[in-house]
Amino acid sequence: MEAVSPAALPEAEPQADGVPDHDVAMWAVVFAGGIGSRFWPLSTPERPKPLLSLLGDRPLIANTVERLTPLIPPERVLVLTSRDIADAVHRAIPDVPESNVLVEPRPLGTAAALAWGAHEVARRAGGRAVCCAIHADLAVAFPEAYRAVLLDAGLAAEKHRRIVTVGVRPTRPETAFGYIRPGAPLDPDEGEKRRGAPLKCEGFIEKPAEFLAEELIETGALWHSGIVAAQAGVLIDAIREHVRELAPGLGALASGDVARFGGMIQSVSIERGLLERSDQVAVVPGEFGWDDVGTWACLRRARDLDDYGNGVIGPAHFADATGNVVHSENGTVVLYGVSQMLVVSLKGITLVTTLDRARDLKPLLDTLPGSMRLRPAQ
Repeated sequence: MEAVSPAALPEAEPQADGVPDHDVAMWAVVFAGGIGSRFWPLSTPERPKPLLSLLGDRPLIANTVERLTPLIPPERVLVLTSRDIADAVHRAIPDVPESNVLVEPRPLGTAAALAWGAHEVARRAGGRAVCCAIHADLAVAFPEAYRAVLLDAGLAAEKHRRIVTVGVRPTRPETAFGYIRPGAPLDPDEGEKRRGAPLKCEGFIEKPAEFLAEELIETGALWHSGIVAAQAGVLIDAIREHVRELAPGLGALASGDVARFGGMIQSVSIERGLLERSDQVAVVPGEFGWDDVGTWACLRRARDLDDYGNGVIGPAHFADATGNVVHSENGTVVLYGVSQMLVVSLKGITLVTTLDRARDLKPLLDTLPGSMRLRPAQ
């Protein structure tokens, strides 16, 4: 079991019993681009976020591919990444064929990356093939239950020809996530019989303000896990209909000219460009110990903690210190009489701030010299 927030865990490990037999060959489209500036100074161009071992001994991208197996084997995993880290990404996931590592001509945004992935799945396996879009920075406590939920989403996508999201139960009014308003079951008979049956989506709200997030939780909304499943052809049609930011380049993408596609479009997320605009979205609720590894603060939820709520990788000593996160690759860090602090100690540079301020490091990075911002001093 991977480490994950106790607050995000179900009371007991969900059982995968009763997963229906299936003959759907699902594909995965994994987003693994970007440096991950929110994890500065650990994350740099030479060591971008997908290659960081934030949840254990293996890089995030390796965890992502491993937990998909055997539902989605490596040969059916497509990884969207940037040119500067493509070789390193492939070295981290050697079981994924090199031809499955799709190198973006520039940072495309997740909607455009999904469009490319869907076209590639359709080219290789046909428009009815189901593809599952996943971010490489998810924490999952129960991989077997996770695969069962992915299968539920894939089967629903195939049966109902909808875009199926995976929703998880919120534990706090988080303003950095999307929220899904679940409605009635797509199939009323199935909804009465089986847990995890797909529900209509009555609305998708991306990154609401805090008070709206509280209201959404009170009315039963689910967090969007960042997981989307649909048949490749359904995705292509929905993107063509709703994601106007990509419209100028879709012809080029269909003809295989990805560089031209990238030069003609505007960047937009899947959530803003597609899920908020489409009325053909459904949701499968899932309980598998989900969390988003998005900021340093989240590592208090995603790492094993000591008796005082401190999360640590590397040598550290705590005295009268609670609720801190330490990542040390450069000697022992000692914290005394402090709480809710972040300390990242690397060769040549050390960052000290509060976990609250660590949620957004952009104001800090904007003040730093470029050489310091891009890599630690040696």
